[in-house]
Amino acid sequence: MSDSTKVGLLIVCLISLTLSFSGCAGQQQSVDLYVDAVMLNELGEKEQAVEKLNSAVQENEHFSLAYSLLGEIYQEIKDYEKSATSYEKATELNPWSFKDYFHLGQVYHVMQKFRQAVKAYAKACELEPEHLEAHVNAAKSYYQIKDYDNALVYGRQAKEIGPNLSEIQKLLGTIYDSQKDYQQAIGSYKRALEIDSNNPDVMLSLGVAYLRTNRIEPAKELLTLVTQIQPDNNTAYQYLGYSYLRLKDTGKAIENYSKAIEINNRDWEAYKGLGVAYVTKGLDKNIDDESLRAQLRAKGVEQWSLSLKIKPDQPRSDTLLKLIEKYSR
Repeated sequence: MSDSTKVGLLIVCLISLTLSFSGCAGQQQSVDLYVDAVMLNELGEKEQAVEKLNSAVQENEHFSLAYSLLGEIYQEIKDYEKSATSYEKATELNPWSFKDYFHLGQVYHVMQKFRQAVKAYAKACELEPEHLEAHVNAAKSYYQIKDYDNALVYGRQAKEIGPNLSEIQKLLGTIYDSQKDYQQAIGSYKRALEIDSNNPDVMLSLGVAYLRTNRIEPAKELLTLVTQIQPDNNTAYQYLGYSYLRLKDTGKAIENYSKAIEINNRDWEAYKGLGVAYVTKGLDKNIDDESLRAQLRAKGVEQWSLSLKIKPDQPRSDTLLKLIEKYSR
């Protein structure tokens, strides 16, 4: 649709709106203010448009279109609190407005108010059952509040609407992963890769799912591929280090954990894994030099200490402290 056509349609809508309010001076004034605001907004005069709209809703507190446009402008200028308040009022006055519920969900998601986002997106999906993005966003919001069952419901509905989208298959994989249903997660990640075969994010997720199901070799292959595509992906190197630990190749484990730390020196998990690799190598009886083995164990203790320094409240910190004490003797 051309810009001139859009403008023409807008004018027709505004004339119709104006006529629908004819006969009431207060309401006519609010419509005039709204028309001015629309034009100002089109010209990029956001502040002036907001002033006109605020005046319009003072004249007519039931003017849902004015609240909707306020929500849109506040969203554009990233004043999300005011945007949410405006969209809430718009949906209260017009509970059949898909657009307002959908944008309200977006605003709450940006604000990380996921419970409110869930309600807005769920209503948007109810109003437009075939809207793909609304269902995807509803699934993501439910995932954020750890309501994995409802996340799965909306994720599956999204898959029905868009069956050939890698993003949706990956989202389903993530939800299944959170439910510890790793076989279903693997299936979803595989389907995502069938659609988008060079996506390193999906490869990483699939590799981790393989590790969780003790399929170490395919995990290693995928994670290696991720590091080739994304040489600065410290998470891939970290999991690759773990893969080599599981394969009892401590040299490669040390190499990959060290690379992960080189990329991100705040990666407490990589320090922890590197400590395990060094201590394991230091306990290897195939190394005849006891002095060298002691040095390796000392390096391991050092890495564990760094890990705890970065994240003192990490899971199983008590166990790690006991290991530090044991191998520091």
